[in-house]
Amino acid sequence: MPAFTVVIPARNEANYLPQTLRALDRQTRAPAAVLVVDNGSTDDTVALARAWGAEVLRCTEKGVARARQLGLEAAQTAWVATTDADSLPAPEWLERLDAAAAGRVALYGPMRFSGVAPHWSGLSQAAYSTFLHGARLLGRPNLAGANMAYSREAALLAGGYPDVEAYEDVILGQALARLGEVAYVRGALVETSPRRLDRGVVPFLWQHLRNISGHTRGYFGDDR
Repeated sequence: MPAFTVVIPARNEANYLPQTLRALDRQTRAPAAVLVVDNGSTDDTVALARAWGAEVLRCTEKGVARARQLGLEAAQTAWVATTDADSLPAPEWLERLDAAAAGRVALYGPMRFSGVAPHWSGLSQAAYSTFLHGARLLGRPNLAGANMAYSREAALLAGGYPDVEAYEDVILGQALARLGEVAYVRGALVETSPRRLDRGVVPFLWQHLRNISGHTRGYFGDDR
Protein backbone atom coordinates (compact mmCIF):
# COMPACT_ATOMS: atom_id res chain seq x y z
CA MET A 1 0.00 0.00 0.00
CA PRO A 2 1.99 3.03 -1.20
CA ALA A 3 1.71 6.42 0.44
CA PHE A 4 0.78 9.32 -1.84
CA THR A 5 1.93 12.92 -1.76
CA VAL A 6 -0.51 15.15 -3.65
CA VAL A 7 1.17 17.97 -5.58
CA ILE A 8 -0.87 21.00 -6.69
CA PRO A 9 0.79 23.78 -8.73
CA ALA A 10 -0.93 27.12 -8.16
CA ARG A 11 -0.70 30.68 -9.46
CA ASN A 12 -3.39 33.12 -8.32
CA GLU A 13 -5.85 30.32 -7.53
CA ALA A 14 -7.59 31.80 -4.46
CA ASN A 15 -11.00 31.44 -6.13
CA TYR A 16 -10.57 27.73 -6.83
CA LEU A 17 -7.99 26.22 -4.47
CA PRO A 18 -10.20 25.98 -1.33
CA GLN A 19 -12.60 23.67 -3.18
CA THR A 20 -9.72 21.46 -4.29
CA LEU A 21 -8.41 21.22 -0.74
CA ARG A 22 -11.89 20.39 0.58
CA ALA A 23 -12.07 17.58 -1.98
CA LEU A 24 -8.84 16.19 -0.56
CA ASP A 25 -10.38 16.34 2.91
CA ARG A 26 -13.08 13.97 1.68
CA GLN A 27 -10.69 11.30 0.39
CA THR A 28 -11.42 7.78 1.62
CA ARG A 29 -7.66 7.15 1.40
CA ALA A 30 -6.02 10.18 2.98
CA PRO A 31 -2.88 11.58 1.34
CA ALA A 32 0.34 11.38 3.32
CA ALA A 33 1.06 15.02 2.42
CA VAL A 34 -0.32 17.83 0.29
CA LEU A 35 2.19 20.18 -1.37
CA VAL A 36 0.86 23.39 -2.89
CA VAL A 37 3.57 24.80 -5.14
CA ASP A 38 3.07 28.54 -5.41
CA ASN A 39 4.27 29.91 -8.73
CA GLY A 40 4.31 33.62 -8.00
CA SER A 41 0.79 34.27 -6.74
CA THR A 42 -0.22 37.82 -5.90
CA ASP A 43 -3.59 36.92 -4.34
CA ASP A 44 -4.46 34.89 -1.21
CA THR A 45 -3.43 31.50 -2.63
CA VAL A 46 -0.57 30.97 -0.17
CA ALA A 47 -2.53 32.09 2.91
CA LEU A 48 -5.47 29.85 2.02
CA ALA A 49 -3.24 26.83 1.44
CA ARG A 50 -1.46 27.30 4.76
CA ALA A 51 -4.72 27.88 6.64
CA TRP A 52 -5.97 24.53 5.34
CA GLY A 53 -2.77 22.82 6.46
CA ALA A 54 -0.97 22.22 3.20
CA GLU A 55 2.77 22.59 2.93
CA VAL A 56 3.52 25.50 0.62
CA LEU A 57 6.58 25.49 -1.61
CA ARG A 58 7.69 28.65 -3.38
CA CYS A 59 8.68 28.19 -7.01
CA THR A 60 10.35 31.41 -8.07
CA GLU A 61 10.87 30.29 -11.67
CA LYS A 62 7.73 30.91 -13.68
CA GLY A 63 6.10 27.91 -15.36
CA VAL A 64 3.79 25.06 -14.42
CA ALA A 65 6.39 22.45 -15.42
CA ARG A 66 8.90 23.97 -13.01
CA ALA A 67 6.29 24.04 -10.26
CA ARG A 68 5.40 20.38 -10.83
CA GLN A 69 9.08 19.45 -10.86
CA LEU A 70 9.67 21.17 -7.54
CA GLY A 71 6.78 19.20 -6.04
CA LEU A 72 8.16 15.94 -7.43
CA GLU A 73 11.59 16.64 -5.95
CA ALA A 74 10.19 17.68 -2.57
CA ALA A 75 7.86 14.68 -2.11
CA GLN A 76 8.95 12.19 0.52
CA THR A 77 6.67 9.29 -0.43
CA ALA A 78 7.07 6.46 -2.92
CA TRP A 79 4.18 7.77 -5.03
CA VAL A 80 3.15 11.23 -6.17
CA ALA A 81 -0.39 12.10 -7.27
CA THR A 82 -1.01 15.38 -9.06
CA THR A 83 -4.06 17.50 -9.60
CA ASP A 84 -4.72 21.14 -10.48
CA ALA A 85 -5.87 23.98 -8.25
CA ASP A 86 -9.21 24.21 -10.07
CA SER A 87 -9.96 20.48 -9.94
CA LEU A 88 -12.00 18.23 -7.64
CA PRO A 89 -10.83 14.65 -7.10
CA ALA A 90 -13.70 12.29 -6.30
CA PRO A 91 -13.69 10.90 -2.73
CA GLU A 92 -12.38 7.50 -3.93
CA TRP A 93 -9.64 9.02 -6.11
CA LEU A 94 -6.61 8.05 -4.05
CA GLU A 95 -8.17 4.78 -2.92
CA ARG A 96 -8.67 3.70 -6.54
CA LEU A 97 -5.15 4.78 -7.50
CA ASP A 98 -3.74 2.92 -4.52
CA ALA A 99 -5.54 -0.29 -5.53
CA ALA A 100 -4.05 -0.09 -9.04
CA ALA A 101 -0.47 0.90 -8.16
CA ALA A 102 1.16 -2.52 -7.73
CA GLY A 103 3.42 -3.37 -10.65
CA ARG A 104 2.82 -0.04 -12.42
CA VAL A 105 4.98 3.05 -12.82
CA ALA A 106 2.14 5.49 -13.50
CA LEU A 107 -1.64 5.80 -13.36
CA TYR A 108 -4.28 8.13 -14.75
CA GLY A 109 -8.04 8.39 -14.84
CA PRO A 110 -11.14 10.04 -16.33
CA MET A 111 -12.07 13.70 -16.07
CA ARG A 112 -15.14 15.80 -16.68
CA PHE A 113 -16.17 19.43 -16.30
CA SER A 114 -17.67 20.56 -13.01
CA GLY A 115 -20.20 23.34 -12.45
CA VAL A 116 -21.97 22.79 -15.77
CA ALA A 117 -25.33 21.26 -16.68
CA PRO A 118 -25.41 17.47 -16.10
CA HIS A 119 -25.64 16.67 -19.81
CA TRP A 120 -22.56 18.78 -20.55
CA SER A 121 -20.69 17.13 -17.68
CA GLY A 122 -21.54 13.67 -18.99
CA LEU A 123 -20.66 14.64 -22.54
CA SER A 124 -17.29 16.02 -21.48
CA GLN A 125 -16.46 12.80 -19.63
CA ALA A 126 -17.51 10.61 -22.56
CA ALA A 127 -15.56 12.69 -25.07
CA TYR A 128 -12.43 12.74 -22.93
CA SER A 129 -12.63 9.00 -22.21
CA THR A 130 -12.94 8.32 -25.94
CA PHE A 131 -9.89 10.47 -26.60
CA LEU A 132 -7.90 8.66 -23.89
CA HIS A 133 -8.91 5.28 -25.32
CA GLY A 134 -7.75 6.33 -28.78
CA ALA A 135 -4.44 7.55 -27.39
CA ARG A 136 -3.93 4.21 -25.60
CA LEU A 137 -4.61 2.29 -28.82
CA LEU A 138 -1.96 4.38 -30.56
CA GLY A 139 0.52 3.54 -27.83
CA ARG A 140 0.70 7.18 -26.68
CA PRO A 141 -1.02 7.37 -23.28
CA ASN A 142 -2.23 10.90 -22.52
CA LEU A 143 -1.67 11.55 -18.81
CA ALA A 144 -3.03 14.91 -17.66
CA GLY A 145 -1.58 16.73 -14.66
CA ALA A 146 -5.05 17.19 -13.17
CA ASN A 147 -5.40 13.42 -12.74
CA MET A 148 -2.24 11.35 -12.72
CA ALA A 149 -0.01 9.52 -10.28
CA TYR A 150 3.41 7.97 -10.63
CA SER A 151 6.24 6.26 -8.84
CA ARG A 152 8.53 9.04 -7.65
CA GLU A 153 11.57 6.88 -8.32
CA ALA A 154 10.45 6.14 -11.87
CA ALA A 155 9.65 9.80 -12.58
CA LEU A 156 13.10 10.90 -11.47
CA LEU A 157 14.66 8.12 -13.55
CA ALA A 158 12.66 9.36 -16.55
CA GLY A 159 14.13 12.83 -16.10
CA GLY A 160 11.13 14.49 -14.46
CA TYR A 161 9.10 17.18 -16.16
CA PRO A 162 10.50 18.83 -19.29
CA ASP A 163 10.88 22.60 -19.07
CA VAL A 164 8.06 23.59 -21.45
CA GLU A 165 5.01 25.85 -21.14
CA ALA A 166 2.44 23.08 -21.59
CA TYR A 167 2.15 19.35 -22.30
CA GLU A 168 4.79 18.66 -19.64
CA ASP A 169 2.48 16.14 -17.97
CA VAL A 170 1.88 14.15 -21.15
CA ILE A 171 5.58 14.14 -22.05
CA LEU A 172 6.47 12.78 -18.61
CA GLY A 173 3.68 10.18 -18.87
CA GLN A 174 5.01 8.91 -22.19
CA ALA A 175 8.53 8.77 -20.78
CA LEU A 176 7.20 6.71 -17.87
CA ALA A 177 5.45 4.36 -20.31
CA ARG A 178 8.84 3.55 -21.78
CA LEU A 179 10.04 2.46 -18.34
CA GLY A 180 7.14 0.26 -17.27
CA GLU A 181 3.39 -0.27 -17.24
CA VAL A 182 1.05 2.72 -17.23
CA ALA A 183 -2.59 1.97 -16.33
CA TYR A 184 -5.86 3.81 -16.87
CA VAL A 185 -7.92 3.63 -13.65
CA ARG A 186 -11.58 3.97 -14.62
CA GLY A 187 -12.87 4.80 -11.13
CA ALA A 188 -10.28 7.49 -10.31
CA LEU A 189 -12.40 10.45 -11.41
CA VAL A 190 -11.42 14.11 -11.22
CA GLU A 191 -13.75 16.98 -12.07
CA THR A 192 -12.20 20.18 -13.38
CA SER A 193 -13.44 23.70 -13.96
CA PRO A 194 -14.69 24.66 -17.44
CA ARG A 195 -12.56 27.81 -17.53
CA ARG A 196 -10.53 26.26 -20.34
CA LEU A 197 -13.57 27.02 -22.48
CA ASP A 198 -13.65 30.73 -21.61
CA ARG A 199 -12.37 31.64 -25.06
CA GLY A 200 -14.77 29.22 -26.73
CA VAL A 201 -14.88 25.54 -27.65
CA VAL A 202 -13.12 25.90 -31.00
CA PRO A 203 -10.06 27.77 -29.64
CA PHE A 204 -9.84 25.24 -26.79
CA LEU A 205 -9.91 22.26 -29.18
CA TRP A 206 -7.44 23.94 -31.52
CA GLN A 207 -5.01 24.61 -28.66
CA HIS A 208 -5.39 21.04 -27.45
CA LEU A 209 -4.74 19.68 -30.96
CA ARG A 210 -1.62 21.82 -31.23
CA ASN A 211 -0.34 20.52 -27.91
CA ILE A 212 -0.91 16.84 -28.67
CA SER A 213 0.80 17.33 -32.03
CA GLY A 214 3.95 18.53 -30.29
CA HIS A 215 3.56 22.26 -29.70
CA THR A 216 4.30 23.07 -26.08
CA ARG A 217 2.90 26.55 -25.66
CA GLY A 218 0.60 27.22 -22.67
CA TYR A 219 -3.17 27.27 -22.40
CA PHE A 220 -3.60 30.25 -20.13
CA GLY A 221 -0.77 32.66 -20.89
CA ASP A 222 0.65 34.55 -17.94
CA ASP A 223 -1.87 33.30 -15.39
CA ARG A 224 -1.35 29.59 -15.99
